[in-house]
Amino acid sequence: MKQDLDGTTPFRSLPPRLVEGYLSFRDGRLPQERQRFEDLAREGQRPEVMVIACCDSRVSPEVIFDARPGELFVVRNVANLVPPFQPDNSLHGVSAALEFAVQALKVKHIVVMGHGRCGGVHAYVRRLRSPNDDDVLSPGDFIGRWMTLISPAAESLPSPAGESEHDYAERLARHSIRNSIENLLTFPCINILHGKGRLRLHGALFDVTTGELEAL
Repeated sequence: MKQDLDGTTPFRSLPPRLVEGYLSFRDGRLPQERQRFEDLAREGQRPEVMVIACCDSRVSPEVIFDARPGELFVVRNVANLVPPFQPDNSLHGVSAALEFAVQALKVKHIVVMGHGRCGGVHAYVRRLRSPNDDDVLSPGDFIGRWMTLISPAAESLPSPAGESEHDYAERLARHSIRNSIENLLTFPCINILHGKGRLRLHGALFDVTTGELEAL
């Protein structure tokens, strides 16, 4: 392994927890997966499943689905949202990943996986109930504008009188997954393949408290 002049490895400039984790991976799992990494390097990746998940540190698709290298094509963002098809001059990270997964990798499944107690969804609900609170999702920053993608789901899911913020947010998280799946179908390449039965769309929700996975 390449070393610096002082005899230390370059990765040791990383945060200590990452160095510790990498050393554990290098000495443990890497030897077991070495042939797979070599095959993936030589042949390229061919995942059949794309997962769109939240960037919440408690919700790792590779861990939840016990996936090996090369099995999942994963995109993570705040609140696992999918924007509608909107070709313009702006930069669209999720849309670009979808296009690559469907047209280049030819995945057979797209899973939108949300989770309970999602900070983004709960912040959105607090903003709905306290619109003058500047501490919650300021509309001028990136996160505030990003979370407007959940608005169609919220508008079609009224909150009954007396329902707690938590209960409504948990219901909205599920409804938002369905809205994201509807947005997936606005992409022509996805809509066509889905209509032909060559691409399946799925919704799922992971409970961070119990570890249970719910298929929607």
